[in-house]
Amino acid sequence: MIKTNYHTHTEFCDAKNTAEEMVLAAIEKNFSILGFSSHAMYPFNGGWHIKPDGYSAYINEINRLKEKYSDKIKIYTGFEVEFIDGISVPCFDTYREFKPDYIIGSVHFVPGKGGYYEADGSEISVKERIGKFFGGDIKKAVQEYFCCERKLLRDGDFTFLGHCDLVQKQNINSKLFDENESWYRKELKALVKEIKKSGVCVEVNTGATCRCGASRPYPSPYLLELLKANNVSVTISSDAHTAKGIDCWFDEAVQYIKKAGYTELAFYEDGLKFQKI
Repeated sequence: MIKTNYHTHTEFCDAKNTAEEMVLAAIEKNFSILGFSSHAMYPFNGGWHIKPDGYSAYINEINRLKEKYSDKIKIYTGFEVEFIDGISVPCFDTYREFKPDYIIGSVHFVPGKGGYYEADGSEISVKERIGKFFGGDIKKAVQEYFCCERKLLRDGDFTFLGHCDLVQKQNINSKLFDENESWYRKELKALVKEIKKSGVCVEVNTGATCRCGASRPYPSPYLLELLKANNVSVTISSDAHTAKGIDCWFDEAVQYIKKAGYTELAFYEDGLKFQKI
């Protein structure tokens, strides 16, 4: 099986390793394809995104590595673009001057009345901000997250949907909500409907298992089964923020995907292609 990863962060945004260190780790771990996807919100910067004046340096470095290691690994340039309604939308047109090979569209910031919470923020921060900006209404806060996901899919133009149920991170160590409740499953079904309509590929993101000690990746088993039932393509990504974690939980992810009924994985190689698993 061709080993790939398209969700790779570096020192250009909020990761700990250089792009070259990530390439060397990927080569050591027998990757065939590595895609870089620094956090982006051009022309803005939310603190852990590429700085507005840092895009050229990012592109130049990835291009240098493409050439230097062309005999060992295929490298692609991408962005993980933030969706914030009215401010940042993942679209190739916005990033055309940088000529990305692909774009990951993701939601991290969820707006409430007077402020927002970060879907993958700390447990304390999420609880405090939901209390402050959603009146403590967990259900409303989660529903707003999925509302943002659906807007992202309707308004964006991108290749991969990043960690599409990221909000479930808050259920790893403490139960903020019950994922089996009918209202939550209704949100997942509405999300899948929009994903299918958009035609994007969904990543099975193993980042939470590596960095947060989660027992499962994004999406959840139930959501993954819904995606399979609707013939939505999936790929495996590690959301790597360290060279060490570049293939974290990959072998387990293949079995996880098979259990949901999938028999093939999508990968990007000058366009989306598929391989048997």
